Amino acid sequence: MAATRFLSHITIFNSKNSNLYSITILAILCTIFYLIGIWQHSLGPIPIPNSSSSVSGFLSSAPCYSLHTTQLDFMPHHLPHDPTPATTRVPHFPPCNISFSEYTPCEDARRSLKFDRDMLIYRQRHCPERNELLKCRIPAPYGYKVPFRWPESREFAWFANVPHKELTVEKKAQNWVKVEGEKFRFPGGGTMFPRGADAYIDDIDKLINLKDGSIRTAIDTGCGVASWGAYLLSRNIIAMSFAPRDTHEAQVQFALERGVPALIGVLASIRLPYPSRAFDMAHCSRCLIPWDNYDGIYLIEVDRILRPGGYWILSGPPINWENHWKGWNRTADDLKAEQSRIETVAKSLCWKKIVQKGDIAIWQKPTNHIHCKATRKVFKQPRFCQTQNPDMAWYTKLEKCLTPLPQVSEIKEIAGGQLPKWPQRLNAIPPRISSGSLTGVTGNNFVENTELWKERVAYYKKIDYQLAQTGRYRNLLDMNAYLGGFAAALVDDPVWVMNAVPVEADQLNTLGVIYERGLIGTYQNWCEAMSTYPRTYDFIHADTIFSLYKDSCDTEDILLEMDRVLRPEGGVIIRDDVDVLLKIKKIIDVMQWEGRIADHEKGPHEREKILFAVKQYWTAPPLAPKHDQ
Repeated sequence: MAATRFLSHITIFNSKNSNLYSITILAILCTIFYLIGIWQHSLGPIPIPNSSSSVSGFLSSAPCYSLHTTQLDFMPHHLPHDPTPATTRVPHFPPCNISFSEYTPCEDARRSLKFDRDMLIYRQRHCPERNELLKCRIPAPYGYKVPFRWPESREFAWFANVPHKELTVEKKAQNWVKVEGEKFRFPGGGTMFPRGADAYIDDIDKLINLKDGSIRTAIDTGCGVASWGAYLLSRNIIAMSFAPRDTHEAQVQFALERGVPALIGVLASIRLPYPSRAFDMAHCSRCLIPWDNYDGIYLIEVDRILRPGGYWILSGPPINWENHWKGWNRTADDLKAEQSRIETVAKSLCWKKIVQKGDIAIWQKPTNHIHCKATRKVFKQPRFCQTQNPDMAWYTKLEKCLTPLPQVSEIKEIAGGQLPKWPQRLNAIPPRISSGSLTGVTGNNFVENTELWKERVAYYKKIDYQLAQTGRYRNLLDMNAYLGGFAAALVDDPVWVMNAVPVEADQLNTLGVIYERGLIGTYQNWCEAMSTYPRTYDFIHADTIFSLYKDSCDTEDILLEMDRVLRPEGGVIIRDDVDVLLKIKKIIDVMQWEGRIADHEKGPHEREKILFAVKQYWTAPPLAPKHDQ
């Protein structure tokens, strides 16, 4: 028993000694490896310990600073390659030659000669390829002056701004335009209203009511110098005037100098760039459009853009041919046959001729298509369109089919919804939204957007005193209008706004809403030039346009187009991400624009910022005098 206890004590003792030896060896190894690590990261040489005595000597003699003076290298050792010269170049956009002073890229006369003359296809938009784009800035003519302020501009423009006398000679007897010293004067006359546009509009007002606010948006096809649209404005009716760039030199340019909405355009083989049911009234005063040709396809297009219950007004040949046929240098039978064909086309569209008095005839589109569908048994053509989106109107081919109106439940219901009269319709929820046909936009969204733009425009005016100054600007462009909130916030100012809606597939087609509000606009692809003359606009607003097009076209090309359509001393406001604006700022610094970036209206912590800019005044140099040979 005693022997057993003795052996047990010896076993415990040996086990404890074994554990002690293991711990001691482990501690020594840890110390050695720790000291080796210090040596590897120290600056000065450290002796390698050979024994436990040398270790104790090192610990007692090594200076403390050697443990704290290690210099760590935080520099990157895998740097990207230097940027290529193309990304680091300083942009350079010199002035173009003076021959480009009135350059319209998509309506260029030389390019148009390549295209078919049938249906005036050669006068449609034909834009340059990307490698043909100019990389220079369009000059204003020497002596260019800031236009007269509205309403004086309705009657006067500077000759130096549009140096063309052709219309003063060609239309002398019709009172279109006269030269008086260094100014043009616009008496308000037209081919069919020699007494003036005001008196002519009064004649129309006696036939249909132009005063009660039910007619707000109008379109003038073949507008001349847009006197009809100019004098409608005093009646709170805003007209979109258009005419081709043709032998009547500068007619649209004159309209824009007068401060009247206008675009270069033509009824040819593609749809006009407006949505269906856009206009309350359409007008043609000797506009030279062959309404009875091509199976009535041009009247079919007018029907598409007219609102239910809208009016079409025709004056000039063949109306009142009985009294004018000799002066028109046509036979009475020819004119009578033409009017008969027009009447037939109008009936096939289910239009009702409500009046013809003197030189004016007026038709009305039905408010719905209940009866019209029944008449297809009589009028086999045009058939109703089956598949095409009625609001799709960017290079969309014309079709000889009737655009169906939205369904109604009874005969007195207005297809697409009743619109309030102006000015209530501006802020009333548009039928396209209240009916749910505009996906993703509700009535609440509309109200909130309207209030948002009131706040934003008020903020703009605090920073941009030119915008705040009444009468300083007249012609405005909103490059990405969405629901038209920017234009609506300016409705009490003496301005008009061209509301452009980009045609990109990922965007909501909101242009129909803008027209339902009683505003005007157009579709536009900003990788292409706009159908307008240089120096059209006094002010341009661009909300996130550059982010929208960042993968489609070059920023500099959009800016050069903005520069083309902006007048000298015109203003610009660009909203976008701060990185986008910094890139834009570098470009405009070499375009003779003065600009600065300001904080978002909500404060400096928003990534979206606002760039305010002004195009400096500059013109082409004076022409060198011609010396006799």
